[in-house]
Amino acid sequence: MIFKRIKPPVLRYILIASVLLLTLSAVFLMSIYLGAWGELPGKKSLAEFQHPRASEIYSSDSILIGKFYLNDRQPILYQNIPEHLINALIAVEDERFFEHSGVDYKSLLRVIVKTILLQDKASGGGSTISQQLAKNLYPRSRKGTFYLAIDKIKEMIIASRLEAIYSKEEVLEQYLNTVSFGDNTFGIESASLKFFGKRASTLATEEAAVLVAMLKATYTYNPRVFPDNSLQRRNLVLNAMEENEFIKSSEKDSLVKLPLIINYNSYDHNQGVAPYFREEVRKQVLEWCKRQNEEGHSYNIYASGLKIYTTLDYRMQVLAEEAMKKHMKVLQRSFEKSYGNRAPWLIDRELIRKTVMKSSAYKNLIQQGMNEQQAWDTLSLRKSMTLSSWEGKSEQKYSSIDSIKHYMKFINTGSISIDATSGAVMTWIGGVDYTVYKYDHISQSRRQVGSTFKPIVYSAALENGLKPCTYFSAEEVAYNNLDDWSPSNSGNEDETFMNYSMEQALSNSVNTVAVKVLEKTGIPNVLDQAKIMGITASLPNLPSLALGTGEIGVDEMAGAYASYLNDGKAVKPILIRSINNYQDSLLTTFRPKISEVRAFSEVNRQIMLEFMKATIDKGTGARIRNTYGLKNDIAGKTGTTQNNKDAWFVALTPKLVHVTWVGLDNHEIGFKNTSLGQGASAALPIFALWMQKLNSDASFNYITKARFKKPNDAVLSLLDCEPVKRDGFFKRLFKNPNKKRSKKFKQ
Repeated sequence: MIFKRIKPPVLRYILIASVLLLTLSAVFLMSIYLGAWGELPGKKSLAEFQHPRASEIYSSDSILIGKFYLNDRQPILYQNIPEHLINALIAVEDERFFEHSGVDYKSLLRVIVKTILLQDKASGGGSTISQQLAKNLYPRSRKGTFYLAIDKIKEMIIASRLEAIYSKEEVLEQYLNTVSFGDNTFGIESASLKFFGKRASTLATEEAAVLVAMLKATYTYNPRVFPDNSLQRRNLVLNAMEENEFIKSSEKDSLVKLPLIINYNSYDHNQGVAPYFREEVRKQVLEWCKRQNEEGHSYNIYASGLKIYTTLDYRMQVLAEEAMKKHMKVLQRSFEKSYGNRAPWLIDRELIRKTVMKSSAYKNLIQQGMNEQQAWDTLSLRKSMTLSSWEGKSEQKYSSIDSIKHYMKFINTGSISIDATSGAVMTWIGGVDYTVYKYDHISQSRRQVGSTFKPIVYSAALENGLKPCTYFSAEEVAYNNLDDWSPSNSGNEDETFMNYSMEQALSNSVNTVAVKVLEKTGIPNVLDQAKIMGITASLPNLPSLALGTGEIGVDEMAGAYASYLNDGKAVKPILIRSINNYQDSLLTTFRPKISEVRAFSEVNRQIMLEFMKATIDKGTGARIRNTYGLKNDIAGKTGTTQNNKDAWFVALTPKLVHVTWVGLDNHEIGFKNTSLGQGASAALPIFALWMQKLNSDASFNYITKARFKKPNDAVLSLLDCEPVKRDGFFKRLFKNPNKKRSKKFKQ
């Protein structure tokens, strides 16, 4: 044997050990290469590797308003990555990137000597960008020093294969599209949008340095969480760029003096602009994906990188949310003050009990096997929790029951504005706070609509032959075939002697007249009118229909009212214009859903519009003019339901329809009084404040300065009558205003 000739014995043993070690190492490396410690991806799978891509939602004005994703990743092409970002990455992560073929053996030797043998932790790592890409593509799943060594070797092999398949530029592209920036954010494009609100292609040098700096430790150098750490690391990257001659000393000196400024954008589904709208978009795209996949396609809203182009106007939505918050904050304060210490959420034990029993927290405890008392006792335990209000979030020592009582008192809202001719949704507010109230008061809710239904009644009346100058007595009547049901007005006794034209009755929302108009027209005709105007909700076949006891959705009301602006044709609100693939090639378009049939004649359409203009100019919606000073062309209708449970306001401008509902989710709680809870007080201000904001921005002139067409002469002739006729002397003399007339309602 060759080893026996070697003397002294110590040297012989060292050589034997070395050979054995090298042999074992070779066997170990070969076992990794052959997949004994986990299969290695071949060149084919590496070449075909596809990253899950976040789908993007865009407003009509091309602003990214949200994403749908499992991992927030938006891959981009190499040509869209700025050169200074590439230079920053190479300077600080892999100086010899363009010189090695996947593994930098000089750096590897430095790591073995300094980091492992000399325990110098400041000496840096030895992983190349190619090795880091391998790690990104195939994340480590096992812990421990032994498995770390295996994973490192696997990454070296994969890195070499990657460099055999891809060019250096393609490796950089892949790496920057896969690297994590923390907070479930992957890739330079998503990181750029999140931290700077801009595309990666537009990043300045100092901004690119901030993002590259994060790669050392995404949490430690997160500029939002630790701005000082981030600034220090950014400047280190800039120094490295200077040392590698990517920037001049003068440029580096000026850049390191710049403050750290970020524009953080969270694309969390619960936050950001229009969260209720985005959730409804998500539901509709999921349905589209399901239909497409049934036909053999393969689309995933969370991974296919779809580009979803919506109808939403970003700036209008932002202003609408601001207007809503401003009004609802004041309204909430007034609402709570009106009840004082006698508020139902404080003293009504039965109501509180029923509300608690409807809660998911209570139902979960019952499902776990607790009885009612045990569940109640559990929910009564106090603990630290965060409560939301219009004053902000606060930490409180509350029980779950306290929390339920706290949220019982909050007024909510749903408002929508649509393009009158196409139904395109321009703004959508489904509630006051998506983080707390997931229930969408547009897409999921149907509430009694009150007097906002009256225009449908009056439209049916005109279509069935009544003339605008037909007069109806405002006298209160008890209908003896309806258990003496007696709708009343909120006016004074003198109304008993008044006879209103249809315009006057509608603009002042006179309940007694609305019922009489319904009676004259016939309930079936009114139901048919509602149907032809796009109302699909099941409506009551009762005289109370005239007062809006039917429950209809905000979106359906908007589509129905659009017929007064859209040549008599109702529309169905649409949210999505088109869906494209990740390469931005068109997959499908969504066409407006416009009724093929006219709901009424052109003459009657103009008449109804004049009726609703009068509502704004001198009727129940006059606050638009005298309180908010709006001089725009506006028609509309207010609505308030029984016991002030629901407040409504519908506004029509020449270009759009805006519908607002305000109320409480708990149907058993209403406003304390009509002065606070009527549509003109609770709902109208949301539109008025929004319109004020639009008026102050000249870019919205196409909406705010639009004018209604003047009614034709035939319409003006039909409307040429006194608004009110008073009973004659003898009729007033023999009529007792305190005694209701009894009659039969003609079905």
